[in-house]
Amino acid sequence: MISFIVPAYNEERLLGATLQAINAVVQALDEPCEVIVVDDGSTDRTAEIGREHGAQVVAVAHRQIAATRNAGARVAQGDVFIFVDADTLVHETLVQMARQALRDGAVGGGAVVRFDGAMPLHARLMVQLVVKLLQVSRLAAGCFFFCTRTAFEAVGGFDERYFAAEELGLSRALKRQGRFLILREPVLSSGRKLRTHSAREMWALLGHLMRGGLGAVRQRKGLDLWYAQRREDPHNGV
Repeated sequence: MISFIVPAYNEERLLGATLQAINAVVQALDEPCEVIVVDDGSTDRTAEIGREHGAQVVAVAHRQIAATRNAGARVAQGDVFIFVDADTLVHETLVQMARQALRDGAVGGGAVVRFDGAMPLHARLMVQLVVKLLQVSRLAAGCFFFCTRTAFEAVGGFDERYFAAEELGLSRALKRQGRFLILREPVLSSGRKLRTHSAREMWALLGHLMRGGLGAVRQRKGLDLWYAQRREDPHNGV
């Protein structure tokens, strides 16, 4: 069985499309699947939308992405985990490639990330750099991350000491378990955070991460890109 695990916090505007895309993949696959939405203390209709689309909804109150992802894994029944962010659209080819990679002996992996909508120049440059670094380093972005249950449990899941970059730590840990790869088939995620934060804010975040190292992602402070109140996205009003 494949377990699709979707962490979500106040995602009523984008979650529906994400679940529709997952459900379309589920219908096309020739094996059992389940969809789990981990509602991390949302104050909007996130949980209701999850149920409307047939997902199992798990309520937590962490406001910490690693713990939220792990909460979904703990209730999952599958032997394959696919973590999909609530603003990310998967498709059949991508999931079939991930499934085949695991059948061929890989322990996990990710995909090349593409972002929707127009983005300012500073965001485009930063995205190109980060995406290339992830590919070269064979590190998976958190918006689409797949692995076997066995490998995930062997390394203890996502490291809950971290409020960001937890997917990079898990990528490194899984590499020690076996073959870990980045699929060339892209996954589409929302560019809203990149559109709604200025160049000054983005470079300040980069400086914060470079100065603080691992310590910078062991606390929520300074990580506004992920934890601050959501800003209105001019691309689609979210």
